[in-house]
Amino acid sequence: MVWHPVKYATMLAEKMQHHAADAWLINTGWNGGAYGVGKRISLKYSRAIIDAIHSGELSKVEYEKYEIFGLSIPKSCPGVPAEILNPAKTWTGTNASYTATLNKLAKLFIDNFSKYSDKATADVLAAGPKL
Repeated sequence: MVWHPVKYATMLAEKMQHHAADAWLINTGWNGGAYGVGKRISLKYSRAIIDAIHSGELSKVEYEKYEIFGLSIPKSCPGVPAEILNPAKTWTGTNASYTATLNKLAKLFIDNFSKYSDKATADVLAAGPKL
């Protein structure tokens, strides 16, 4: 990259604000457990989530906060089983193994972002995972 990653993030945020654009983080990857235990989210469900975003339906449903990462997760989506939307509800294994994996992922995010935090604003720093 030519510029610091925070500059690209700032440019994106400005464009989104100017055009009143929403951003959606969609898990189309692994669900239901650690690698080798879980499986990829089906293309059928990924398409249903994208369709609900495009139609505006997903912006009208009720949401819950996702621990540690502070993300908002829809409690429902047309054409998608509700448990698919929250990784904690599909995890195969113990609650302790889920929590350990969640904490490990958060630590990886925190450690990786520390390389770029020197130019991040206080609100960007505050938006990161909380362990």
